[in-house]
Amino acid sequence: MKRKHKRNKNFNINQKSFYFEDYLETNQKKNKIKNSNITQDRVYLLFFLFFSLITIFSIKIVFVSLKSIEIYNKKNNSFYLTPLRRDIIDRNGTLVSRNVKSFHAAINPNLIKNKENFLINIRLNFPDLPIEQIEKKLNEGKYFYLKRRLDQNDKEKLWSLGEKGIIFEPFQSRIYTHANLYSHILGQVDYDNYGISGVEKYFDKELKDKKLLNSPLQLTLDTNIQHIIDDELNRALKTFNATGGGALLMDVNNGEVLSLVSLPNFNINKRANITDKNYTNKITKGVYELGSIFKTFTIALAIEKGLVSPETIIKDIPRKIKCSIHEISDIKQFPKDLSVEDILIRSSNIGTLMLAKKIGEQDYKDFIKETNLLDTPEFELEEIGTPLNFKWNKCKLETISYGHGIAVTPLQASTTYAALTNGGNIIKPTLIRKKEYQENKKIVSLETSKKINTILRKVVTEKEGTASLADIYGYDVGGKTGTSQKYGNKNENLNTFISVFPSQDPKYVLLVMLENPQVASDLIYNYRGIKIKGTRNEAGWNSVYIAGKIIKKIGPILAIKNKEFYNKHVAKKLN
Repeated sequence: MKRKHKRNKNFNINQKSFYFEDYLETNQKKNKIKNSNITQDRVYLLFFLFFSLITIFSIKIVFVSLKSIEIYNKKNNSFYLTPLRRDIIDRNGTLVSRNVKSFHAAINPNLIKNKENFLINIRLNFPDLPIEQIEKKLNEGKYFYLKRRLDQNDKEKLWSLGEKGIIFEPFQSRIYTHANLYSHILGQVDYDNYGISGVEKYFDKELKDKKLLNSPLQLTLDTNIQHIIDDELNRALKTFNATGGGALLMDVNNGEVLSLVSLPNFNINKRANITDKNYTNKITKGVYELGSIFKTFTIALAIEKGLVSPETIIKDIPRKIKCSIHEISDIKQFPKDLSVEDILIRSSNIGTLMLAKKIGEQDYKDFIKETNLLDTPEFELEEIGTPLNFKWNKCKLETISYGHGIAVTPLQASTTYAALTNGGNIIKPTLIRKKEYQENKKIVSLETSKKINTILRKVVTEKEGTASLADIYGYDVGGKTGTSQKYGNKNENLNTFISVFPSQDPKYVLLVMLENPQVASDLIYNYRGIKIKGTRNEAGWNSVYIAGKIIKKIGPILAIKNKEFYNKHVAKKLN
């Protein structure tokens, strides 16, 4: 029993020990639970910290991205929406040139799913494009341009194809609102918006000046008048089967050019490479022998020098004169005795030659020098012709007197006519409207100018005159015709008429010229109230006829805009 008792005792001890150990283990579990809570708190804290950092970085990334897009868009808008060049407008504020957002069509071959269908669609919609070259480029797999400078119609056609591989690249394009109308004046810009011809090149720096972007460049041209003259001149080319023509309308007092037309012209919105010389600006770059219009210069100089008056009779004018190896004659037979004004009215070569001899070579040289007829004219275009040099050898004085042997630009001839008829003041032709115009020297006196105006009026009104078809009621037109061979080609002729109106106090000079006109045998003329068919190929029967039609249409526009002109001449005539 004692052993049993001891075993129980030991058991109790072991139990005690067991319970003690159990107590420690329980204690440890409690500590583990406590430590576990601390660890979870740390995890939560770390998670919160990481989450906060991720959130902050995410916000930052979004902010930077949005800011970049904003900067990019701002830059994009600045490039494509802010014009790189100033507008160009006419004298009335009509827009003639502006930069707009346009597109090139490029192709990414890797994005074209069905190349065969794509080529078929291109062939159907754009038959003028080189399909074989396009197919070759597609197969090469390199990025290329399908069509540059898309118009709206082409863009819509390409857009409707629904091809992801068609990329529309934006760029700034220079558009000309009147296409052909100002092609010889405005010129063009290249793909980088640099002027390469015409006004665009001459004023390239000013047109790109950022400080002046909101201030358009204003020209002296009148779009309405330009359209009328262009239309009439185009009709004239068809009527007389002429190869080309030109016209210039200018204010005789300040040199403002209201219209400048040269035909044929071209659409400057299409960047075509034109090499045909027939597309030369005939008014500013063309150099011609302008024939009998030079007789006016000779008559004016003879009067200015006091050698003759308009009524002075030049007696015994021969039918022909031999000068060196040349024989000079008149096309028509005139009376032997002619007054100075009759010499111009009838357009006598021999009579004019005799007056030139009275003037003398040196005085004629000085006159040519003062008028700058042999200098390159100053004008706001790049396309300017330089008169041909010549030597004052035998017979030069005689031939120059009636317009043979001296070649100048129509711009220069018109400018000299303006000076002779505006009171004798040399003017500087211009395309840019100005607040003030430079005063220039005189080439003849006011008295001589008035006498010349009277004679030029008689060229139109007198029975023997060569410009009767320009006698438009209400505008007192005066002027002089010139029929000559084209310089360097005797098989081609040039018919010119320079008119001034109103002749009593000229405001405008109008030059009209036709290259190689033919007889318009089906045309019915109203010649001094008589209906007759055309039978002659002279300036009086084509250039004068066209000038008369032009003045009849533009006269009312000019009269309305020039109240002094209207009140003094038109209203008085009409009443």
